[in-house]
Amino acid sequence: MKRLLILFTPLLFLTSFQTVSQSNFEKVLDFLETEMAEKGIPGLQIAIIQNNELMLSESLGLSNVPFSVETKKETIFSINSIAKIFASTAILQLSEKGKLQINQPISNYLNELPKDWQKITIKELLSHTSGLPDIEGTSNGDLIGGKGMATAWEEVQRMPLEFKTGTEFSYNATNYLLLEKVVEKLGGMDFEKFIQQNQFDIAEMDKTFYGNSFEVIENRSPTYSFYYFDKNVGDYALKDQLLEVSEEFPIKADAGAFSTAEETAKWITALQTGKFISQESIDKMWEPVKMNNGEYGGFGGLLNAYALGWPVIKREKHLGVSAFGGGRASITIYPKDNLSIILFTNLSGLPTFEIVENISKFYLNQD
Repeated sequence: MKRLLILFTPLLFLTSFQTVSQSNFEKVLDFLETEMAEKGIPGLQIAIIQNNELMLSESLGLSNVPFSVETKKETIFSINSIAKIFASTAILQLSEKGKLQINQPISNYLNELPKDWQKITIKELLSHTSGLPDIEGTSNGDLIGGKGMATAWEEVQRMPLEFKTGTEFSYNATNYLLLEKVVEKLGGMDFEKFIQQNQFDIAEMDKTFYGNSFEVIENRSPTYSFYYFDKNVGDYALKDQLLEVSEEFPIKADAGAFSTAEETAKWITALQTGKFISQESIDKMWEPVKMNNGEYGGFGGLLNAYALGWPVIKREKHLGVSAFGGGRASITIYPKDNLSIILFTNLSGLPTFEIVENISKFYLNQD
């Protein structure tokens, strides 16, 4: 019954920009209204950028279900693993300053690593082709060992490689923990401070930060889900009742970012106008990485390749890079089409990148 209450909650449409064509505006809203009703999405934000101009910004539904709080443009959403694109950009910033080379071994920059780790390169960490064991558990995402970061770090270093470096794609947090350590060492400051000074401040983002979902933050939307972790079977199970999710993010380079769609639009515009890194570095960051056998790693389906911190929609026409987080948030950039679409929701377990891809068809004239 609680799910039905969400499905029929009136949608709240806030201000749009006049530069959006009325036909596309109506199509996008109609499509999102249908998606929200069918999937039980309480609230969301969408922002669309064309030619580095914010063309559409909309806030829909409820940011807080039990208190019936409307979603607004100031509402802050958890964007989870989208944080990887901030880390990847930080690595390219350090590369442009001559402090590292992405094709060099990680042991050039970090000391006292296990012998099997020492020849792994920065690029292999960024592209998840390192073969490193995962410092997070595969079932619920908690750190291994159950006793915090120090214990997990000691334990993961004793574990064998999962596969020979460069032969497979395996998405795991250890890669980005090492990248976080590199940024802190070569950047000379805490990781979060480096990102704040070198990205968020430059883009004038004052509502974007790192944290955990249980922290009390003004205007932050809780994260909801229809799934819960069943300890009896060690996996997630579907429920009819909407649940509130509590998450901790110990590795900030890997996950733990919170933002709004409009704030993230500022970041994308700053990136694409050369305020963070050069176009040459952007092209390098978005180039799909081949494994040793010449094939591309990735999540499969639409996201059929992976670059440096960015999943890739690899195809001849309308190629895209599509960062997503927590099954609730997506940023897809279509570089050759000068189009970017940001979709943040407060419902975990959604193929948000597929929703964004469908929205893109209104602008790219896809079949």
